[in-house]
Amino acid sequence: MTLRIGLFIAAALLFAAHFLREGNTVAVALCLGAPALFFYPRRWILIPLQVMAYGASVTWIITLQRIIEQRELAGRSWTAAALILGAVALLTLLAGLLLNSRALRERYPR
Repeated sequence: MTLRIGLFIAAALLFAAHFLREGNTVAVALCLGAPALFFYPRRWILIPLQVMAYGASVTWIITLQRIIEQRELAGRSWTAAALILGAVALLTLLAGLLLNSRALRERYPR
């Protein structure tokens, strides 16, 4: 269970860094505060955390697509960016999927 929560925290930190780069301090605060919801032991709290993780995965894929377009227009290589952001998107998606595990559902009662 610690791995599942830790993976989500890592994904939230990466997502906060993405918004920090854009200068969106409200989104940074939301991303940094989201893991604190794990301290509220109710099962429904896992749903908004999963939605956040899935939304972050989609955001990473959209960001990756934009970076590839920009790099192709500039005639630069985009493979390293694709590998890195692809891995981050998969990590974030996995973090969301693992929040639906039996171990977490048992720890967070209805």
